[in-house]
Amino acid sequence: MPKDIIIDIKHLSKSFGDKKVLEDINLYVRKGEFITLLGPSGCGKTTLLRQIAGFIAPDEGQILLEGKDISSIPPYKRPLNTVFQRYALFPHLDVYDNIAFGLKLKGVPQDEIDTRVKKMLKMVSMSDYEDRSVDSLSGGQQQRVAIARALVNMPKVLLLDEPLAALDLKMRKDMQIELKELHQKMGITFIYVTHDQEEALTLSDTIVVLNEGRIQQIGTPTDIYNEPCNSFVADFIGESTILNGTMIRDRRVEFMGHEFDCVDEGFGENNPVDVVIRPEDVYIMSRLDGAQFTGTVKSCIFKGVHYEMYVDTDKGYELMVQDYNGFEPGSTVGLLIKPSDIQVMRKERLCNTLEGEMVDETHVSILDAEFECLPQEGLEAGTKVTVEVGFDKVDLLDHQEEGATGGEVSFLLYKGNHYHLTVLTDSGEHLWVDTDDIWDKGDLVGINILPADLKITRKDD
Repeated sequence: MPKDIIIDIKHLSKSFGDKKVLEDINLYVRKGEFITLLGPSGCGKTTLLRQIAGFIAPDEGQILLEGKDISSIPPYKRPLNTVFQRYALFPHLDVYDNIAFGLKLKGVPQDEIDTRVKKMLKMVSMSDYEDRSVDSLSGGQQQRVAIARALVNMPKVLLLDEPLAALDLKMRKDMQIELKELHQKMGITFIYVTHDQEEALTLSDTIVVLNEGRIQQIGTPTDIYNEPCNSFVADFIGESTILNGTMIRDRRVEFMGHEFDCVDEGFGENNPVDVVIRPEDVYIMSRLDGAQFTGTVKSCIFKGVHYEMYVDTDKGYELMVQDYNGFEPGSTVGLLIKPSDIQVMRKERLCNTLEGEMVDETHVSILDAEFECLPQEGLEAGTKVTVEVGFDKVDLLDHQEEGATGGEVSFLLYKGNHYHLTVLTDSGEHLWVDTDDIWDKGDLVGINILPADLKITRKDD
């Protein structure tokens, strides 16, 4: 572990009622680092930031600041400042007094207040605005004042909770550049929360990707983009096509019905893998000779810098391609992917593995529901069992009451020729489903599994 750690988070967990918002978070932050907590809405990133700030107490774990446990210290005693999405400026005070407010509370001498406020105004390019009412400022200017008010107190760590979310696109991009420059000038540790992948890639030294209260991956923007550790990260960060594949041997992988050279090793032979292809890494050409495979352009949209095309490949897969040259829908094209542009990932799981209990010889209890199964000789009622179910063996129904149990679609992943869904069941467990049907996140579904598709073994075996 590096010696220059300023914040060390150990085994942090938090629940609100029955919902586990953060689970066993372990994370350290280096002095002067710009670290971003990134993830979809509800993943726990703001809860984590608010625990660091002291606004929420953890249920378990510690937050250490320079080696000292601050988990039970109130917010106003922590050497941290927070910039919120809603700037929380005082409308009855002008720009100068908004920035000086914290210093006056601390009893800082007036001449030092003047010096520090003017320095911050200059740093955020607001020197001519000190007498202005904050209500007369634009959104970007108000955000600069909020940042200056936080930084003037010289905190050891600045916490930023989606501070640019309320700005329009151009202003948000301008403020990203200014924030990055400000961080470099000040040398203060920044912990930043956002759900915007591009913003995280632009600003950060380190990105922490969260989902459902757990850390998925920690790394540099380049690592996160080019070397995602699982399908969630690959899908969430930028555009990508994620496909089922088979690692034939080192440096040779099969996917989309074709074999390709790659640079990956150590996955064994003939093992299932996931393959990530970024749309900008697919070479598309009008000539077919020299291509690895062919396809038919389904759609072509000009996106300003490049064309975005969806191509139906010769083996029935759909592939997104981005290129400076556009091809008319209906045209046949050649396609090529270089070995270094193929990212191979280990599969997180090969099937659903559930813990259950035999009800009788032909019924098993899983997911807090009773399912009919084939006769299980030697497994009497009450026997603890492990039940395996293939992803493609789960039937999803339009109405929850039609199934043996129900659930909600919480994540969707298109894998070229089918969808891979994550369903949060009524029992609180996850079920993964391969389907050709189109579902939306948040859809409530019934769940059925045929008796022959339940593979049951005694838990001790």
